[in-house]
Amino acid sequence: MPDALRSLDDMLTNPNGMSDDEVQRLRSEKVLGTTAVLLHQDGDAKAAELAIMLAEVVTLDLEYSETDWGVEYYEAYLEVEPHLVPQFTQENLERIEGAMRAATRKDKFTIKDLGVRPILPSVGPDWRKQLKAANGPRPTNQARRVRVEPQHPVEDGLHFTNEWEHNVYRVLKEHQARLPEHETIGIVPLAAVRVPRHTFEPDFLITYKGRAGVIEVDGPHHEGPKRASSDHSRTDLLINAGVEWVARLDVRDTTEKAEVERFVSNFLARLTRR
Repeated sequence: MPDALRSLDDMLTNPNGMSDDEVQRLRSEKVLGTTAVLLHQDGDAKAAELAIMLAEVVTLDLEYSETDWGVEYYEAYLEVEPHLVPQFTQENLERIEGAMRAATRKDKFTIKDLGVRPILPSVGPDWRKQLKAANGPRPTNQARRVRVEPQHPVEDGLHFTNEWEHNVYRVLKEHQARLPEHETIGIVPLAAVRVPRHTFEPDFLITYKGRAGVIEVDGPHHEGPKRASSDHSRTDLLINAGVEWVARLDVRDTTEKAEVERFVSNFLARLTRR
């Protein structure tokens, strides 16, 4: 079990000083994380894809249903960004639900049903003004949400959407440490950038030797011709705005450190090529 999940186990075993809401949030995060790890350990390509999809889930909402023979039953809902809802087909939910029941088999509760629902936006009294002032589409990842979701990785005061982006950051940081101070790199995760008619939040903006490059860590939702075309247009807009090079790393290549190190070395070499 990963260290983060062991820490959740410890906190749930000794919940002193925590509110009921905090205990519930930690329980949900433990169930979600354990489910993702179990799917990843299944070894087949489909299970690995589902594990990656779960990394995009903002939270797992557990709603109490009933108690039978001393076991509490919960209805569970994966809460995700609206554009991700179609990925969670009935077939995918059924397999995730099976893994989720396995993840809770040692506890005194289990999952009765599993569903998916979009995260609802926070709406204030000035929503009309905000809506009218919006000049473009929403940023394409969860950078703003990451800053208020404590379950996401944080290191050096920097926030990351998921563990795969965190893995890339660690390799970039190690590469940074090996460079002389007068010739180092700057690492900027999830920084918003405005280009004509769009606001983007690249996973990483990298500065090196007077040049700027972008690294995107792509999940399965980037597959398919429609998304590929969108990614290509986004790349063109960034390059037109002065970004020297945009490189994409598949999350499936971030599980091996050597692969990430090779990618980073090639990215920096390409960034400074004239």
